[in-house]
Amino acid sequence: MERFLITWLCNTAALWVATELLSGVESGGDFWVTLVVAGLVFSVVNMVVKPVVTVLSIPLIILTLGIALFFVNLLMLFLTSWLVGNFEIDGFWTGVAATLIVWAVNGLLDLVFDRDGD
Repeated sequence: MERFLITWLCNTAALWVATELLSGVESGGDFWVTLVVAGLVFSVVNMVVKPVVTVLSIPLIILTLGIALFFVNLLMLFLTSWLVGNFEIDGFWTGVAATLIVWAVNGLLDLVFDRDGD
């Protein structure tokens, strides 16, 4: 449970950074409530949906030498945007940039919180 809470916190922080850096990523309504809900949904989507999509994408992942994993992550971010009404990503390229930002922020936070337990 503690690991999930840390993941939720890190994803919320990563989405916040994306909303601050990109004008095409919007958190409407009550800004912080929307971000916290989007962070929760993104964490659950990554925990439940992403493994299924990844397994189904194995041939494409092998064919593209892993590049398809980036698009799986992009899909998870767009799915979060679709599920959380006030969290919006405007367009494909904004989604690409947001995916890179979320990945980078989570990478830095992984160093701080050691979520993998290494």
